Parts: sequence; structure tokens; C-alpha cells
Amino acid sequence: MTEAALAAAPPRTVALQLREKDLEAGELVALAHELRPLCDRYRARLMVNDRIDVAIAAHADGVHLPADSFAVADARTLMGAGGLIGVSTHDEAEVIAAARAGADFVVYGPVFDPLSKASYTAARGAERLNAVVRAAAIPVFALGGITASRVRELGVADGSADARGHAMRAAGVAVIGSIYAAPDPAAAMRELVNAIAS
Repeated sequence: MTEAALAAAPPRTVALQLREKDLEAGELVALAHELRPLCDRYRARLMVNDRIDVAIAAHADGVHLPADSFAVADARTLMGAGGLIGVSTHDEAEVIAAARAGADFVVYGPVFDPLSKASYTAARGAERLNAVVRAAAIPVFALGGITASRVRELGVADGSADARGHAMRAAGVAVIGSIYAAPDPAAAMRELVNAIAS
């Protein structure tokens, strides 16, 4: 993601996830230290994928745990009460388990076939996403093949809730390809933000 893309988003609506699986710890910490002031400048949250040590060292806002990573309770012990903890999920049972374990949010998908890489599992579709959201006690972010038009189709962040107070639509989206592969990342970011706000 470019600085221009970050600048295109309203404050506190975006989190930037540092996800570089091929870097050694020292390189990853150095990159996280570079991203921290950039995120602060645009009031975006900085999340680190999987590496709790890097998140702590860089004063990140939180950590995002893959499905086969640390237990949420262990991450909470290390990150403290103020650290955000997200978990990757692929079905309703994983979403419910992450919420019960104390995760702050989950990323669910792939909802559609991913834009940035080959899919590792079948796309879940909008209906399954909405069923998971209704079952979840924490925010659910949709991942996989997300574009501005699909944000509108999914009714992301429309604020609707059921009688229990559970959301009826995803709280937001997680994207890679629609920003990373765009010829103009800032314009792509604005289009996504406008889609969520409309």
C-alpha cells in the first residue's frame, strides 16, 4: 500500500497489516518501525501478521493471527489488554471459537475468489458471510475478491442489527489485490471507502 492510498482514507477507518513472511525478524522489525510513523500520520492502525514479538517491538496496535498460529489467550497475555487481536477464519465454527477465546475481530473468507493469489479453498459467497456475521459476537471483516462493487453488494457496515444486537452485515473488508494491484492505489482506496460509506 502506498502513502497516497493511506492518505486517501478517513482517519481511523483503515488498518495496515504488515504481512511479510519471507523477511527475517530484524528486517521485519525495521520495516514495522518505518510503518509506525506513517500509520500515525494518517491515523491508521498498524497490525502485524502472526509475529507478536514484532508487534510489541514496533508498538503496533495489534496482531493478526492465522488459523494455525498462537492461541488468542496467549496473544492477549503478550499484547496486553489494549492490543487488538484479529484471527483468520474460514467457517462459522472458527468465528465462534475466536470470539469465545477473546479475539477482538475476525477476518472471514475467502468470500469471493481472491484477486491477489490462487485460492486455497472454495469461495464462501455472500450468503455464508452474512450467516457467519449474524452468528458472531464480534466484528467480521470480509476477505477475498473484494472490490468496491462487491462492498456495495455485501452491504458492508450498514449498521443493521438483529434483536440480539448482532450485526447483520460485515463490519468492513480486508483487501490486498484491489489496492496492491491497482494502477492508482489512492483512487482504489477512495473508491473502496466511498463504497463502504454509501
